[in-house]
Amino acid sequence: MMNRETFTVDEARRKLEHYCAYRERCHKEVVAKLREMNMIPLAVDTIVVHLIENDFLNEERFARSFARGKFRIKKWGKKRIVRELQAREISAPNIREGLKEISEEDYLETFHEIAEKKWQQIKDTFPGGKKQAEALFRGRKKLSDYLLYRGWESHLVYEKINTLTS
Repeated sequence: MMNRETFTVDEARRKLEHYCAYRERCHKEVVAKLREMNMIPLAVDTIVVHLIENDFLNEERFARSFARGKFRIKKWGKKRIVRELQAREISAPNIREGLKEISEEDYLETFHEIAEKKWQQIKDTFPGGKKQAEALFRGRKKLSDYLLYRGWESHLVYEKINTLTS
C-alpha cells in the first residue's frame, strides 16, 4: 500500500530531524525514508544537505555506532560488519573508522568465548559408540558454518576448531 500523505519540505525536514535524532542513520536509510514520503529528488537533496550540515546525519558516526553495536550485542565478526556496512553504501574510510571501535583484545576474547560456548552446545548432542567420528566431523562443520556466517575470519575459525577438537 502506497503512502499518499504529502509533506512540505519543512515538515519533512523536521520529521527527518527526529528520525535521525532517535538513533544513528546512514544516508541510504534517510533517502529511502524521504522517497517513502513521496519527496521529489530536489527536496531529498536539500533535506539531506540540511541534516549533514546540522550534524543529524554523519556516516562516520553511524559506522562507529553500527560496528560497536553489532559486535557487542550480536557478537558479529569484522567481516560481517564490513559486509553489512557496504550493503548500506558506507565508504571504505568510514568502515575502517568504524572497525577501530573494536579492540583486538575484546575481539579475540569474544571470538573464543562464543566458539567455545557453541562447541559445547554442539558436543552435547553427540551420540556415543561407532558414530562418534561422524558426529565429530558434523560438529566441526556446524561450528565452522556458525562462526563464518557471523563474519569471523576463516583463519581464526579453523585454528579454533583444530584446538577444540584435537
